[in-house]
Amino acid sequence: MENNSEVTEFILLGLTNVPELQVPLFFMFTLIYLISVVGNLGIIILILMDFHLHTPMYFFLSNLSLVDFCYSTTVTPKVMAGFLIGDKVISYNACAAQMFFFVALGTVENFLLASMAYDRYTAVCKPLHYTTTMTTGVCAHLAIGSYIFGFMNASVHIRDTFSLSFCMSNLVHHFFCDVPAVMALSCSDKYIGELILVFVTSFNIFIALLVILISYLFIFVTILKMHSVEGYKKALSTCASHLTTVSIFYGTIIFMYLQPSSSHSMDTDKIASVFYTMVIPMLNPLVYSLRNKEVKNAFNKVVEKAKLSLGLTC
Repeated sequence: MENNSEVTEFILLGLTNVPELQVPLFFMFTLIYLISVVGNLGIIILILMDFHLHTPMYFFLSNLSLVDFCYSTTVTPKVMAGFLIGDKVISYNACAAQMFFFVALGTVENFLLASMAYDRYTAVCKPLHYTTTMTTGVCAHLAIGSYIFGFMNASVHIRDTFSLSFCMSNLVHHFFCDVPAVMALSCSDKYIGELILVFVTSFNIFIALLVILISYLFIFVTILKMHSVEGYKKALSTCASHLTTVSIFYGTIIFMYLQPSSSHSMDTDKIASVFYTMVIPMLNPLVYSLRNKEVKNAFNKVVEKAKLSLGLTC
C-alpha cells in the first residue's frame, strides 16, 4: 500500500497500561481465543462430517463459524502479544491489512446474519416451499454475495483511510487498527472520509437489519398462530437466541461507527470493541449450535467413533 505520510509504523496503546493487569488479561484473552478457535473450527468439522447437517441452515452456520474464526484471529493474537511481551508496534502495511480483513469479515458476518434470518423465515413461515426456495444455488449466491460485499466495503474504507496523511502522531488509542482510531490520527481533512464511513456503514447495517427485522416479524406472526405449544416454544427459543446475538453485534457496531470520530471516547470504544472482536466469535458457536439437538447428536457420534477407534468402549 502506498504511504501518503511520513509514518512508517503505528503504536497500539492497547486496553490498559497498568502492569499488574497485563498477565491476567493475557490469560483471559488467551482463554477466550482458544474457546473461539475450538468452538468455531469444531462446528465446521462437525458440519462437514455429518451429512444430516448438510442443510442450508448449517451451510450458513459453517460460513459464520469460518468468518468468526478469521475475524477473531485478525485481532486477538496481536492483543495477546501486547500483553505478554509488550509488542505494541505494527507496521503501516500490517495495520492496513489488519483493518482490511477486520472490516471485510465484519461486513460478511453482517450479511450472513441477514441470510440466516431469511433462511429461518423460509423454514418457519413457508415449510412446504423450503427445499425449493433455499436451493444449493440460492445459498451459494447469498454466501458469495456476502463475501463480495464484505471485501468491496473493506476496499472503500482502506482507500479512504490510508489516502489521508499521518504526520502528527502514530499512537493509536486502541488495541487494533480500527477505522475511527486510525482516522483520528490524520492531520489532513477527514470530513469526507468520516462521511463515507458513516454512510457506507449505515447502509450495510440498514439493509441487513431490515431483512432480519422483516424476517422475524413474519416468524413471530407465524409462531403466534401455532396451536402446538411445543412448536411454539421451540421456534421462540430459536428466535430469542439469534436475536440476542444480533442485538449485541449490531448494538456495538452502531455505537462505534454511526458517529464522527471526534465524538468518540476511545476508552469506551475499546470496551465495546472487545465484545464484537472477541466475545461474540466465542459465543456464536454456543448460541447457534451447542444448544441445538442436531449438533449435539453429531458431536456424540464423533465422540462414540473416537471411543471405538481408541478401544475405550465397554
